[in-house]
Amino acid sequence: MNKLEKIKHSLTNGDFNKTFEKLYCTKEFSKNIERYLNILNGYEKTFGNCDEIRLFSAPGRTEIGGNHTDHQNGCVIAASINLDVIAAVSINNENIIRVQSEGYPLDEIDLNDLTPKQEEYNQAKALIKGVAARFKELGFDVKGFNAYTSSNVLKGSGLSSSAAFEVLIGTIINSLFCENKISAIEIAQISQYAENVFFGKPCGLMDQMASSVGNIVSIDFKDTKNPVIKKVNFDFASSGYALCIIDSGADHADLTGEYAAIPEEMKKIASYFNKNILREVSKNDFIKAIPNLRQQYGDRAVLRALHFFNDNKKAVEEAECLEAKDFDKFLNLVKESGQSSYMYLQNVCVCGSTKEQAVGIVLAFCDEFLQDKGAFRVHGGGFAGTVQAFVPLESLQEFKNNIEKITGKDSCHILSIRPYGGVEVTQFIN
Repeated sequence: MNKLEKIKHSLTNGDFNKTFEKLYCTKEFSKNIERYLNILNGYEKTFGNCDEIRLFSAPGRTEIGGNHTDHQNGCVIAASINLDVIAAVSINNENIIRVQSEGYPLDEIDLNDLTPKQEEYNQAKALIKGVAARFKELGFDVKGFNAYTSSNVLKGSGLSSSAAFEVLIGTIINSLFCENKISAIEIAQISQYAENVFFGKPCGLMDQMASSVGNIVSIDFKDTKNPVIKKVNFDFASSGYALCIIDSGADHADLTGEYAAIPEEMKKIASYFNKNILREVSKNDFIKAIPNLRQQYGDRAVLRALHFFNDNKKAVEEAECLEAKDFDKFLNLVKESGQSSYMYLQNVCVCGSTKEQAVGIVLAFCDEFLQDKGAFRVHGGGFAGTVQAFVPLESLQEFKNNIEKITGKDSCHILSIRPYGGVEVTQFIN
């Protein structure tokens, strides 16, 4: 029996069940056994047999506090969730990385050519190449491997499928070629580099950090090379609330320009004070300069800067509330953060769109159905993504039924917080 068949046997024999319980926060193992058997079968079909094969996983993330604060070196709270990208992987003794993602064309990366190319922007190939390039720049001898991947992190869901994919590739390379010498924090930074430089998307670091580090974390990005990361000591399962992510069902057209405008406008405000980012500007100085700022940069830029100052402070307070087990105050802060995103940050609806305001619709009916018994806010980048809601357990099913009458069947996802970031799954049973 070869290695691939041995792992299949271990899966069906229940040897991975304890690992799956930790990763996916459930004792219902059949779906995950099926998922991993599927990627092994996919690997075999795509690449043939192999002497050595390993399994990897990297989770999606949920942003709990701090909306568009990370790219200004601000503060956030985020958590890894029990949805992930998984991979079956084997070294191929070539100088080519081949990644077959389920449902997509095969990506091939020649390790002799790791230069960023604009024609590869917005392609998975660019992310793989960017991660490999950065590991090479750090002095590691990255070689070729074959990988078959599958994801249940919904694209465009605000749960960061791209960050999970980047972290997955980084975790694979770290394990195969670096003796796991690169920390989870460094893998997140490598992933951000790949997305910024090779993928062409100006993103912050929160998504990658939450996926790579795992669990609930508060992150202070004041020094982006050495972010202050703290595990938040709070058990959501004991709060009496469920964490729901609601897919708005919006049209996911190319919104890169909308996302890019937010950090661009914030940085314009910072430049008035001869600073690069808003974290380096005092709120008092900002308030005093508002007449000049409005004239020079426009009202939306001013409002977005005001959101940063307020939401950055709230992110710190939200973490403190969770540590103090003051969940009611936490919920109030979540509501206030959501209001700031809608009114000041303006990342709920694309400017000028009158017909497509799906995120606004979801927020409106969360308000209708929850009233004062929970909290809700735009989740992630915004514009055409998801809404986060904290829903009392006693009304969870009623809430899910009501909201899905508006957003569609299975659009309300009830999630768990996963205690692990990017991992090699096979290490738990070896």
